[in-house]
Amino acid sequence: MKQNPSIPSKVRTEHLMKEALIYVRQSTMAQVRFNQESTQRQYALRERALSLGWPEEHIRVIDGDLGISESGRSRRPGFTQLVTSVSLGEVGAVFGLEISRLARSSADLMKLLELCSLFGTLVIDEDGIYDMSDFNDRLLIGLKGTMGEAELHFLHARMIGGKENAASRGELRFPLPVGYIYDPDGRTVMDPDEEVRHAVSTLFRVFRSSGSAYGVVRYFAENHISFPKRAYGGAWDGKISWGTLTHSRVLTAIHNPSYAGAYVYGRYRDNKTINADGHFEHHSIRLPNREDWKVFIPDHHPAYISWDDFEENQKYLASNQTNTQRCGPARKGSALLTGILLCGKCGRRMTVRYTGTGGIRPQYECVGRWEHGNKATCSSVPADVLDQAVSEKILSIMEPSGLELSLKVMHSICEADRMSDKQWLLSIERAQYEADRAEKQFMFADPENRLVVRSLETNWNQKLKELEKIKQDYAIYCSKKSWVPSKEEEQAILELAQKIPDIWNAASSTPKEKKRIIRILIEDVTVLSEKRQSDFSIGIRFRSGKCEQLFLAKPLPYADRRRHTKDTVTLIHELASHMDDHEIAEHLNQAGLATPEGKEFTYSGVRWIRYKHGISGPYERNRQGISVTEAASLLGISTGKVYYGISNGKIPARKQHPGWPWEVLIDDANLDSIKALYT
Repeated sequence: MKQNPSIPSKVRTEHLMKEALIYVRQSTMAQVRFNQESTQRQYALRERALSLGWPEEHIRVIDGDLGISESGRSRRPGFTQLVTSVSLGEVGAVFGLEISRLARSSADLMKLLELCSLFGTLVIDEDGIYDMSDFNDRLLIGLKGTMGEAELHFLHARMIGGKENAASRGELRFPLPVGYIYDPDGRTVMDPDEEVRHAVSTLFRVFRSSGSAYGVVRYFAENHISFPKRAYGGAWDGKISWGTLTHSRVLTAIHNPSYAGAYVYGRYRDNKTINADGHFEHHSIRLPNREDWKVFIPDHHPAYISWDDFEENQKYLASNQTNTQRCGPARKGSALLTGILLCGKCGRRMTVRYTGTGGIRPQYECVGRWEHGNKATCSSVPADVLDQAVSEKILSIMEPSGLELSLKVMHSICEADRMSDKQWLLSIERAQYEADRAEKQFMFADPENRLVVRSLETNWNQKLKELEKIKQDYAIYCSKKSWVPSKEEEQAILELAQKIPDIWNAASSTPKEKKRIIRILIEDVTVLSEKRQSDFSIGIRFRSGKCEQLFLAKPLPYADRRRHTKDTVTLIHELASHMDDHEIAEHLNQAGLATPEGKEFTYSGVRWIRYKHGISGPYERNRQGISVTEAASLLGISTGKVYYGISNGKIPARKQHPGWPWEVLIDDANLDSIKALYT
């Protein structure tokens, strides 16, 4: 193939035999839509390739990166396809509007240029043709790539600088969380919709009462309350829609300082990681410390909660984490001090281990030394002893303030009902307003314009159906609503405060409820227990700041707890001189005595006690003859023949009491005669 003299000398025949790739890219979809001149100029590079001698069938356009930035935050499938084709040696030239269009990242650009140099691929833009095997061309194109990257840096620096300058004055506008809007002067104010404001306020109130984000979700779901969501962008920009409250939305609201009236900028930091393919991935990390935020302006706008409440909410969420050395939320399980118990030796939080069949015997233990290789636990104490001591202390604290506690519980219940009831009434009011508005639109329409009237009539009917449905849902909610006591019933409720110990120990009181009460009053409990010591000490630190120390005794081993007392054994020894086992068991039960397990004495139990302690009964002391086994050995016959001889009167025998063993009456006088019967 003979080269055309009009073609530049850098474009050789071997280049024209390969593909010419035209790389088309725009940074954003807005540029693709509104800045079409740049896109058309890039597609016009096809004509440049034809003029340089590439045939039509060897020209390929790669435009998969339209609307994707080259800043490194996004993956570019088009650029990946370009690099792959060059590395396969299939490309004669790469066309771009300018060198910065290929890659503004020096790493990506240098990788592409190295491949072009290795496989003899030309790089062509509007300024010229560059051969990567030529040092001068490599130097020039490298300089242009560096300038493109510097341009991106300067643009980014100017943009960020302007944003930070506006943010330092609290004037940088960004999408506000639901519950806030911008007024005509650009100031942040609360949403004028009362239903929206009440929903947001309810979220924070329920979180403080429940102590967890899932508790908020459960409250909204059980009461069938919707939560607002504002749309950003598109045809529905700024519109409020109502839907189900999710756990992630609760966490987002609790973590957002805007609800505390603060203006914050720089609360998130960009973190880069490298994936398995060697590409950078960007992740946003929330900075928990206020000192790390670039801009913090308190009392910038009206607040739903105070800043102290905001910080307290963060502590609640942090303590609810179960994968850290923190308190953790109150969960199921019979152990009451899980998460607030500290080891007095190493300071770590102690865990609970449920032992026995079905986990009936919980035990607190510290695994600090075990994890550090010492193969032993720091402290280990049974949970029932510790829980009982702390429960008694809690009850003793609540006794003086029993009336006040009952009032707070009652008011909390009524307040929760009033919040949800008000939210329902606001929802009905909103639905009624929308129905009335649809009716007015229908009434004011021209009756002859059937195209408009039909649409308005359909909309009116739809609004009436929604109003009727929400009224029905409200009626169902009212039927399930908590009971509100009258004045007389309030007085009866106040009297229940005197029965707090009975309520605490009732079977209907779950361990989870007890844990929540304990965590309200107690900050933590420190345990100091030594091995092979019969007692241990605990230090209770209350949330009020008061500390108290208790000394407790470890329970006896299970075998020792089942062992009968010395007084019981002595009494049985005395009764065995003139009573049999049945009579002893009956006598002990009539005297009101019981076994260590709280059960009645039985014949077999008394017999075992006598055997265990070597106590002989009246049978052993008053026996006159020999046993059946001894008689069989003496006569040289089987025990069956002895029983048969006793039954037909050939062998004399007697019983002291019915059910007692036979006493065979054999002596020197009748021994020979009885032997003669069996020879």
